[in-house]
Amino acid sequence: MPLLSQNLKPEFKTDYRSLTWYLACRAAVITFLLGGAAIFYWRGKVESDVVVPLLVLVGVSYAQALASALLLRLIRRHGLFTQIQIVWDLVFVTVLVLLTGGVESFFSFAYLLVIVAASFLLSRQQTIFAAASAAILFGGILDLQYFHYLQRFDLDRSISDGAFLSAVFVHVFAFFLTAILSGTLADRWRKSEAELARKKVDFAELEKLNRTILAHISSGLMLVGPDSRIKTFNRAASEITGLSFEEVYNQPVTLYFPGLPLFCGGEYVEAKRSEAVFVKTSGDQLILGYASAVAKGHESEDTGLLVTFQDLTQLKRVEEDLKRADRLAAVGRLASGMAHEIRNPLASISGSVQLLLEAEHVSSEDRRLMGIVVKEAERLSGLLTDFLMFARPKLPEKKDVDICIVIDELMEMIGNDPRFQQVEIEVECPDEKILSIDHGQVWQVLWDLVVNAAEAMNGQGLLRVFVTPETGDICVEDNGPGIDDDILDRIFDPFFSMKEKGTGLGLASVYSVMEAHGGKVTVGRSDLGGAKFCLVFSAQDS
Repeated sequence: MPLLSQNLKPEFKTDYRSLTWYLACRAAVITFLLGGAAIFYWRGKVESDVVVPLLVLVGVSYAQALASALLLRLIRRHGLFTQIQIVWDLVFVTVLVLLTGGVESFFSFAYLLVIVAASFLLSRQQTIFAAASAAILFGGILDLQYFHYLQRFDLDRSISDGAFLSAVFVHVFAFFLTAILSGTLADRWRKSEAELARKKVDFAELEKLNRTILAHISSGLMLVGPDSRIKTFNRAASEITGLSFEEVYNQPVTLYFPGLPLFCGGEYVEAKRSEAVFVKTSGDQLILGYASAVAKGHESEDTGLLVTFQDLTQLKRVEEDLKRADRLAAVGRLASGMAHEIRNPLASISGSVQLLLEAEHVSSEDRRLMGIVVKEAERLSGLLTDFLMFARPKLPEKKDVDICIVIDELMEMIGNDPRFQQVEIEVECPDEKILSIDHGQVWQVLWDLVVNAAEAMNGQGLLRVFVTPETGDICVEDNGPGIDDDILDRIFDPFFSMKEKGTGLGLASVYSVMEAHGGKVTVGRSDLGGAKFCLVFSAQDS
């Protein structure tokens, strides 16, 4: 038959799921129709031998359905398998019609069921072939019955010409009309299914792309719903804030981001570029640069406020370092010029006063006053020397030095200094830590730091000097009062000092020396309660 010789079109394929549903529905229809008909003939006390053949036909249909279900798991060519099932159904209906009255059978409509099933399982052309096959089979039954060749099936009753032509016309027309209509509907259904599947794939790809972008974008991204609750929190946001998505999901945004003014009077607050302070659970403060915009859905509905943010803390620190470097450079140039202009007159004043002191007629009171002048002149000269060292720092002469040796020399000097007599000192240094540094300059930097620490503790307290084994950073910390947050950004400025007689050049020189070494000096609060200064030689090899 044409159904077996015709291959499926390349773009049309019958899937396993559709065939499974087809076999299940066919078994249900056969059970309902044939089982009900057998019971009707049996209980209706109609003199007919059709009950047993119907039951046999039901058994055969079940056996075929079971065999088809088992084969369906093994076969790969679903198209050929489907064609065989349709052919079987056409033959089955033909036998059923023969058993139940031929032209007078109530089951001739079953051909329509087979055609409808074919339209959903096969292509439109193959559905037309199925309708033509049904017309040929049913027309053959009518022909055989018309010419009295079916006495064996008790179908030898005469059929008038009008009834014969009417039956042929009605059934053939119904078969082909059903094939066309159901084939058209099935094609539209397939196209709709294909379009839906394509859109599902497109949406799946878009969702995958969206998730990939959200996962790998370097900026934190957060969607806050109209109810002020967090709906989306990407990986970068978790890395910046230390908060997980599970922790913040559907929580009020003010609970974790109280410093972000995202709502005002129930309305969104959109910001193109703003900054806010975020406090992590560890207590560390971050400076977040953020922007916010209203997010819209597919139909322009309001889905919330989209907030993107970045951690600007390190950038702000670098910015402050650059500003401080500019200030130091400007002050350094000024100090260099002033030092040269002041040193010569100061030397003349000091020399003249010393000559006057050698005169015999100078009274004791004048001699005392002149001594003060000389002493203050020497102090100013020392201050000018510090000026020049700060303004024109000597380039470090780097050599490989064991930093522990430098610290040991520092401890010897501390032991002879009365300012450290009541200071408890702890030293932690690895067995050997080689750094490429200027021995003298680094020693001077450490000396300035320990002296500042002792003076901050008023000569009593705990002072700790230690070296980080992994990086070689040298830290000096104490249990003094520490440094107020509001002056942290000014402590390295020249002439800024909290001491009565301080010049404000000690920490400025420390900063300058570390900058010349290609490193930096950091300041923070110590675990001991006071200040903590660390010399970071970032460019050194440990």
